[in-house]
Amino acid sequence: MRVFVLGNANRQGVKEHAEQLLPFLSQHCEIVAFDLYQEKDLSSLTADVALVLGGDGAILRAARQMGYRQTPVLGVNLGKLGFLADLTPEELRQCFPQCVAGDFRVTHHLMLEATIETPQQKRTLLGLNEVLLHTGPSFHMIDLELCVDGEAVTRFSGDGLIVSTPIGSTAHSLSAGGPILGQELSAFVITPICPHTLTNRPVVDSADKVYTIALLSNSADPFLIVDGQEPIPITVEHRISVRRAPVAFGLVKVPGRSYYQTLRDKLRWGTHPNYRHEPPLQQ
Repeated sequence: MRVFVLGNANRQGVKEHAEQLLPFLSQHCEIVAFDLYQEKDLSSLTADVALVLGGDGAILRAARQMGYRQTPVLGVNLGKLGFLADLTPEELRQCFPQCVAGDFRVTHHLMLEATIETPQQKRTLLGLNEVLLHTGPSFHMIDLELCVDGEAVTRFSGDGLIVSTPIGSTAHSLSAGGPILGQELSAFVITPICPHTLTNRPVVDSADKVYTIALLSNSADPFLIVDGQEPIPITVEHRISVRRAPVAFGLVKVPGRSYYQTLRDKLRWGTHPNYRHEPPLQQ
């Protein structure tokens, strides 16, 4: 098996865990690229699996690095929650020989393209989680219009709007009141952020449609952010289109791990509330 070893060395513990795992991995596979600083161009390299050390943020980072030549990702969680990176280093050591023997499956997931266009220029960004349009300083409400396949759907004022993939439905969209989607669905979630109306609600619609967002006034200074990366200033001159990307994200699933098991573990579904008195926080 040929493997990329990727991650974010700026996160505490990632570099140390990677160095500890290298001798073990070298016994079982060929390491094609070892890059914890996102320095290598992977476009000319091929591998069977990309082993990503960190949390979900590290997986988003790896997906961007791989660009339009995606390699199935096996995530090792060294972060906090980890909906995508759900194996511990110890679990990786236990199951990796099975993976080398081919005892795993790959699930394929929707990625998005966000095109930011003005009369002068056009820019397209690849994303896995979501496109976020959010108010910036001075944090006044922004006025938005959303069109789907050219049809005007809604206008509202609020703090912003999220267009999320199923993978991203458990990220910012969930915190903003959006639903959890099955990870392999072909759909987008449109989630308003603090809309100044009680009638706007999250909507789930087909990923085969094009979602266009326009700013209706320059009363605030909003930013567009794809997968939590660089904020791009947006004005009334910009048109933002979100559509299905021509490439899919692959996620390695080992036997005994399912999406509902991950939701139960991470969101603590099925556990009883803890009504015990907790000591006050230390000042």
